[in-house]
Amino acid sequence: MHLLRIHPAAHLVEDRGTALPSAAPEPGSFWWLACERTELEARLPEIQAMLQAVCGAPLLDLHVSDLLNAHIPSTSDYTSQYDVMLFHRLVDSGASDSPAAIRAAGKGGTAPPPTPVLQRVRTQPIGFAVYDQLLLTVHPPACPLQQQFQQRLETARQVPEGRPGAAKLPHSPADLMLRMLNQMVDGYLDLRRVMTRQLDHWQLSLLRPRAKFHDWSAVLDARLALHQLDEICEDQRGAVQDWIEAMDSWPDDSGHDRREHELLRVRSRDVLEHIERVIHHVRRIEQSAEAAVQMHFSSQSNRANDIMRTLTTLTAVFLPLNLIAAIFGMNFEFIPWIHQSHGFWWAVASMALIALALLVFFWRRRYLDRNSLR
Repeated sequence: MHLLRIHPAAHLVEDRGTALPSAAPEPGSFWWLACERTELEARLPEIQAMLQAVCGAPLLDLHVSDLLNAHIPSTSDYTSQYDVMLFHRLVDSGASDSPAAIRAAGKGGTAPPPTPVLQRVRTQPIGFAVYDQLLLTVHPPACPLQQQFQQRLETARQVPEGRPGAAKLPHSPADLMLRMLNQMVDGYLDLRRVMTRQLDHWQLSLLRPRAKFHDWSAVLDARLALHQLDEICEDQRGAVQDWIEAMDSWPDDSGHDRREHELLRVRSRDVLEHIERVIHHVRRIEQSAEAAVQMHFSSQSNRANDIMRTLTTLTAVFLPLNLIAAIFGMNFEFIPWIHQSHGFWWAVASMALIALALLVFFWRRRYLDRNSLR
């Protein structure tokens, strides 16, 4: 559990450690309380009392159960006092799945990843309870998103406002939540490069006519992973759309509040647009994978047809030769050329001439070509 007081007007980020706040922050600032699910479950009465004292309303039991659920899909809900957002982020299953490794893998090279990346799409939900002056985030154990944003806020605090490289602090709990959502969606956008790279490798392997493709189980697993990723992004899009609809009902009396709400709407629409880009790319990859499989089987079918056409043509060439050999192999005493000294060579020459004529005829009719003879 970690508590920060963020004062965007004063460009101040104050680290309060693990102590819970006992009162509302001073005007112009807000609290960010980040905790793990186990910590929320263990200190739930204390956190509920803090929310009642600071924000005037504790979490509903239904929302508490949603925040503690590690398998809940992305969803959004709201009350008159706070909003709740559950959003899935990608899980880094190893060093090769980190954002830096994903970006490096997409920059160049045509070699495939060491293992099919599409089999490693795993996600975990992160919960947000957005009050007017407090943001409660519920993370899985050792969540890198929490650590990244704490480090980012600490870096922003150390760089004075107005200097080059200074970052603007979030002006409200909702703004901080949307920045974290945008960071999670960017992880899906980074994954697109590796997904495309893996698919390109499979397409090249599938379309090689003489290569034998053995990764059918990986292709099927990838298709299932793409369907799962599509469902995850659809849930995310629905959650963000519900959030935007709920945000339209917020009061914005003063001009300052109206400007902040408009900035939140713009950032929310940006997050929604990023999610839709991921959905569009995932569906395009699904179509490309399906097209590659169909093209593979069509190529194999065409190659089998070419082989059968070549064999049929060669069989047709040797049919008259077999007939001539069968005629001269009959057990009759009087057969033309059978007792002549040059009869064998006349028969061989006529058979070769007939075979050559048939080959020329079939070549002119395009029953034989160089590709079919390979």
